Amino acid sequence: MDYRIDRHSGVATYLQIVQQTKHALRLGLLLPGDKLPTAKEVVAATAINPNTVLKAYRELEREGLVAPRPGLGTFVLRSLAREEGAADSPLRAELAQWAARARRAGLGREDVAALVASVVEQEFAESGGSGRGNDD
Repeated sequence: MDYRIDRHSGVATYLQIVQQTKHALRLGLLLPGDKLPTAKEVVAATAINPNTVLKAYRELEREGLVAPRPGLGTFVLRSLAREEGAADSPLRAELAQWAARARRAGLGREDVAALVASVVEQEFAESGGSGRGNDD
């Protein structure tokens, strides 16, 4: 798991770690039993404060997603993946093709993100949310 920290995003660094971990859990890139990088490894890769990493891991633990094992590290307890949303799913492949078309059409990353966010907001507002209680 490699974390990418955007210092200009306006999102707290620990929340970026939480969000990226949840994304990996949803995509099936992290599975129960997998070990998260140590705070020392994350600090070496991102140059952030180790307490920030620990805060993110505590938040993930509070949500029941990971658990620390003293002397061993922090391990994934449960996945958020659904077959339809896995990294190798047909839906992801369709979305990747759409994103490639959008890029060829001249849309930038922020343009695509805004377009997708508006469609997602409209779709889930009309259907009353995901029904799963975890729309974060």
